[in-house]
Amino acid sequence: MRDEFSDLINRLNDPSIAELDIINWASPIPAFGNPSISKIATLGLNPSDKEFIDDGGQELANSKRRFQTLNSFGIANWTEISSDQLQILVDQCNDYFIRKPYDSWFKRLDFLISGTSMSYYFPSREACHLDLVPYATAVKWGNLSTMQKIKLLNQYGDILGRIIQNSMIRILVLNGKTVINNLQKISDVSLTVSEKPNWNLPRGNTNNVKGYSYVGYLTQIGGIELGKKILILGFNHNIQSSFGVTSAVQQEIRNWITEEAKEHI
Repeated sequence: MRDEFSDLINRLNDPSIAELDIINWASPIPAFGNPSISKIATLGLNPSDKEFIDDGGQELANSKRRFQTLNSFGIANWTEISSDQLQILVDQCNDYFIRKPYDSWFKRLDFLISGTSMSYYFPSREACHLDLVPYATAVKWGNLSTMQKIKLLNQYGDILGRIIQNSMIRILVLNGKTVINNLQKISDVSLTVSEKPNWNLPRGNTNNVKGYSYVGYLTQIGGIELGKKILILGFNHNIQSSFGVTSAVQQEIRNWITEEAKEHI
């Protein structure tokens, strides 16, 4: 992953990056966990700004820090990064789940894949989390403009392809319909959609939010031929942000992932 990191660092020096709301003082995060030893990966949109700042908008520091920044490295811009500092970035991704992970976000996803006997966490560490775009943004994905989203996907989707190409990953689990829609824009994925009544989310007197599963395969992401067929398992609810995702629904999704994945592990 060192080559991908070096490429992402170089891209932070592109002046056009300013129009994309990328937090350019924060390091890129191409992976949470180690793709080289992972057989399954969950997929999201892009890293949360909470990997770098607290609820008051202040940069995380000292024992609270999860990833490096220009400030933590004591450099004015990313052109000054040393080879040793670059390796620190790689190591912090690989070791993310044995350091200070954002558990309130990742534990829910880890539960969904736990039926495969693989986990982000020790002692397994055979799972990792990837994002469509490897940079944190100053605003949430939903508040970015359509043009910003298109440019982010088109300019950085190749990194996701390269990481999977050079990994042991055989299964991608997509967290929510927005992830599914955007992966379709930068890959050759073909999906079969099925309604899942047991995944429906109650909405009081209004109609329930229906649950859907998505199953398919892909062989190319961001213009990168992966050299293998990747099983895609997706669900329309975003586990962290969809209102009313009950523990029962999470258990049903976990059971489904376990069953669909068993022949590919």
